[in-house]
Amino acid sequence: MAAPAKTGRPNQRNRTRKDLLQAAARLMAAGRKPDLEEVAAEAQVSRATAYRYFPGVEALLVEAALDVVTPEPEVLFQGAEGEGPVARVERVNQALHQMMAAHEGPLRMMLINALERSLRESDADTPARQNRRTPLIQAALAPARDQFDPVVLARLEAALALIVGTEAMVVFKDVLRIDDAEAQAVKSWAIQALVAAARRRD
Repeated sequence: MAAPAKTGRPNQRNRTRKDLLQAAARLMAAGRKPDLEEVAAEAQVSRATAYRYFPGVEALLVEAALDVVTPEPEVLFQGAEGEGPVARVERVNQALHQMMAAHEGPLRMMLINALERSLRESDADTPARQNRRTPLIQAALAPARDQFDPVVLARLEAALALIVGTEAMVVFKDVLRIDDAEAQAVKSWAIQALVAAARRRD
């Protein structure tokens, strides 16, 4: 039997990181360009804690701006109650695709910041990035959970996370050098194939 997943501390660290992003977003919405100490105070954490998650205030502000423009599941799936899992995952794909097209520069900066942090530090428990795509994918698949084996469903969620994220955008643009329409066609094909494969019961 597999060992149970350790969820407590990682979940707390994800929440702390999210609190910092939301605090920065509130301060920016009020017309301020805060420093890291101000964001830490707004989030009610120590300055040392803020530095554990972000190397500097610019990295924090870049990601906070992206956090604001990422749709929340309850907003994205309004009126989608009757849709199947493929159509709902396509909603996620379309929403994130539009967000990435409008904010490509900041997203690339976020990737740079995360990669630099992973090279400097070895604290695997402190997330280098916020996981915005998984809650959307889980919400997309939630109404159809009984159609999938639980283990396969978890793998499907992970596989879909590879398809709809910023890294896929970089691969399509920088590695494959294919245009936007073809990139969307490839992602749609992959979504359909992955959901169909996960539904199969041997």
